[in-house]
Amino acid sequence: MCGIFGYINYLVERDRGSILNTLVKGLKRLEYRGYDSAGIAVDGDEGQDFLLFKEVGKVNKLAETVEKSNVDMSKKFKTHCAISHTRWATHGKPSPVNCHPQRSDPHSEFVVVHNGIFTNYRELRTVLESRNMAFESETDTECVAKLCKLVYDSSPGISFIELAKIVIRELEGAFALLIKSSHYPGEVIATRRGSPLLVGLKSSKKLKVDFVDVEFPEPSSDSDGKKSPTPLRPFFSETNGETMLRGDKPELLHRPQSRAFVPEEGSPGPVEYFFASDATPIIEYTKRVMFMEDDDIAHVSSNGELHVHRLRRDANASTTRAIETLEMEIASVMKGSFNHYMEKEIFEQPESLMNTMRGRVNFADGLVKLGGLEAYYDIMRRSRRLIFIACGTSYHSCLAVRPTFEELTGLPVVVELASDFMDRRPPLYRDDTVVFVSQSGETADTLSALRYALEHGALTVGVVNVVGSSISRQTHCGVHINAGPEICVASTKAYTSQFVALILIALYLSRDSVSRAERRAAIITGLGELCEKAREALKLSSSLKQLVQERLLQEKNMLVIGRGYHYATAMEGALKVKEISYMHAEGIMAGELKHGTLALVDKDIPIVMFMSDDSNVHKTKNAYEQVVARGGRPILIANDESLALQKSSAFVVPKTVDCLQGIINVIPMQIIAYWLAVLRGYDVDQPRNLAKSVTVE
Repeated sequence: MCGIFGYINYLVERDRGSILNTLVKGLKRLEYRGYDSAGIAVDGDEGQDFLLFKEVGKVNKLAETVEKSNVDMSKKFKTHCAISHTRWATHGKPSPVNCHPQRSDPHSEFVVVHNGIFTNYRELRTVLESRNMAFESETDTECVAKLCKLVYDSSPGISFIELAKIVIRELEGAFALLIKSSHYPGEVIATRRGSPLLVGLKSSKKLKVDFVDVEFPEPSSDSDGKKSPTPLRPFFSETNGETMLRGDKPELLHRPQSRAFVPEEGSPGPVEYFFASDATPIIEYTKRVMFMEDDDIAHVSSNGELHVHRLRRDANASTTRAIETLEMEIASVMKGSFNHYMEKEIFEQPESLMNTMRGRVNFADGLVKLGGLEAYYDIMRRSRRLIFIACGTSYHSCLAVRPTFEELTGLPVVVELASDFMDRRPPLYRDDTVVFVSQSGETADTLSALRYALEHGALTVGVVNVVGSSISRQTHCGVHINAGPEICVASTKAYTSQFVALILIALYLSRDSVSRAERRAAIITGLGELCEKAREALKLSSSLKQLVQERLLQEKNMLVIGRGYHYATAMEGALKVKEISYMHAEGIMAGELKHGTLALVDKDIPIVMFMSDDSNVHKTKNAYEQVVARGGRPILIANDESLALQKSSAFVVPKTVDCLQGIINVIPMQIIAYWLAVLRGYDVDQPRNLAKSVTVE
């Protein structure tokens, strides 16, 4: 979690005020990734240290601090490097001293912003303290800044990229970093390992190429005269059981020669670079981006050139990084006329559902085409089993479609929570197909499970929302859900789009089954009507607001009960209530009521029940009768007027195919959660203690 944003203008004149404004605006777009504190580092006046602005709380507080400062906002820079950060605390509570950027010393010779966790920071800190380096903060990030200074002081004349390679070799864990230094003005180092980072590129001149060469270290010769990969030489070595600094100079690696920007006349020209955790703060300025891969080290040099380096020469590593064009529009990350991003994203669902299906479903012929899976169709059909791995809301989407996969494909289906899967490390086989579902494509637990699956030779499939994310690049094949940017921490449209995307995969895998043709046709017809029915369900918003005001606002607990296709809907609905309204809510399978949960039922506890006309409707009615017999007053979400048994508290949604009904039924729960948070005065988009992209385990 945490959001990183960096900006460099090379030969593009900008005043300090506009640079700070760009950084603040970028942090606001990334705030969903963490919002307990924020900070910025920009150049000072001549002869001055860097200017650091830090503030506990949301980015608006940081913006106020910047505005009230006495610095000269009109000072102009032809070339300038700035970095910034919005934090979700992992090491050290939110406080000014723990805010990023973290510095190497009181003069801020090196400043660092960081997303992720260094697993060996305690060892690094012990060594650095033994070198008489005093720490200011409780963060693991400060170790990097101080290690940079230690390397610089020990190796006079070392280049920034050489210094960065030495430092990065020492780091363990999952992280993304930006490093800025007064010793290397106008330069920045960016690197990532298991945490997202991309580079936006903006130039007034035409690019000569649409890729960046990757520079590898020169191979060294072994004793047989053959070329072998350059060994990684640690900056610290073990001698007599004690960690000590190497006395010799660090090994020099191959000097980079490639340029990302070479205008037609062949000399570096005006260019701007934007480094960010995702594309949302960049699209206002440019749609040309380069997605960094794990262990890439990007370096913007003092002459405005962008180079990408690797520490080791990997046999199968790509030798270029493509400069891609984003399809995203700036309007997609703006609230528009809505009061909150969550409200906007709930009401965008008719469009996001259509975007998930667009170009993939031929409603006239009843066919589903998924180009991203075509090369692997036969392998998937011959699988021993399908294993779905996800976290949170994505896990619920997998639960929701499990019955449909079992019905249409005839394959055994297992649904796993990524964290529990990695705790157990169960057997995986080469003829397993493992599907990884994640909105961000960067979820740390899910990525760990992906690496485990790849090690065991299983076929891996990614279902993600973010193009260029780690899961989308590391899986063998996959499907993008195309829901568009989701800014609110509580997922709404991504859930329903994941639901549809997974249903499309099930339909696709059953395309050759004659016995299931009629069922497939019914589901595809239902998909064609889905967007309009979602639009109808959204009309319940005002009546659901009234329900919240009259019955739910003062309550502290809620039960959400579903059966069959709607157990996942109950789980997801309860999660939405918990994460933004702070009301304890529990999703219950109706068949499990008698096994303990019925003890909680009385006239006071709010109970939401899904009553849908499907194969389990009679069993669901029995559960309803048991609740009513014990004084319960269920709030029903039904898809048929005849099922609105509790007339005073029943909300009828449009009816669709049974396996798609959960998409429609979850919308009232999203709205209930929204109004609970709004009417209680809570921050709907940024609930306490949470962040959107969970990039730490």
